[in-house]
Amino acid sequence: MRSATITRKTAETDISVEITLDGTGRYDNRTGVAFFDHMLDQLARHSLIDMTIRCEGDTHIDDHHSVEDVGIALGQALSHALGDKRGIRRYGDCLLPMDDALVRAALDLSGRPYLVWNVDLPTQKIGAFDCELVREFFQAFSTHGGITLHVDALHGLNSHHIAEAAFKAVARALRQAVETDPRKSDAVPSTKGTL
Repeated sequence: MRSATITRKTAETDISVEITLDGTGRYDNRTGVAFFDHMLDQLARHSLIDMTIRCEGDTHIDDHHSVEDVGIALGQALSHALGDKRGIRRYGDCLLPMDDALVRAALDLSGRPYLVWNVDLPTQKIGAFDCELVREFFQAFSTHGGITLHVDALHGLNSHHIAEAAFKAVARALRQAVETDPRKSDAVPSTKGTL
């Protein structure tokens, strides 16, 4: 099984992340940030990556450290679970509609982290959640997961719908990219021979 467990403890957060890439999308995420838990549940469900995340963070200050540090730990877990990336498809993309929102995600599990983020959330908050933290999560996740990630919101009026469509689109792209390629299950998908 391609799986990993990561723990990360700082003065600001105490996090554990467990993932299984060849899962069914089971999730049990408790970060202390309700909207973020909802988004992580979507990420697990639509990527078919089993995910259990626990985070105790300094949410009495704000949610920033919890969201960013979960992104770091989840990226690290993904990188560990992929190992040398032998046999994976490597690339994934998705064009995902959710009511008024339409979000495109494309990614490469290249080992070269880069985030292109063209997502405008029209409000500053979704409930009590700071909208700017959506980008912060994906920045941390792509950096520590070694992912080239492009996310573009093509349409959208409702911040909740746009954010959720972004998580779901990335999840579907990730599902493609981590899958084993039956035509090349013994090879690293690069002419360099390593990723």
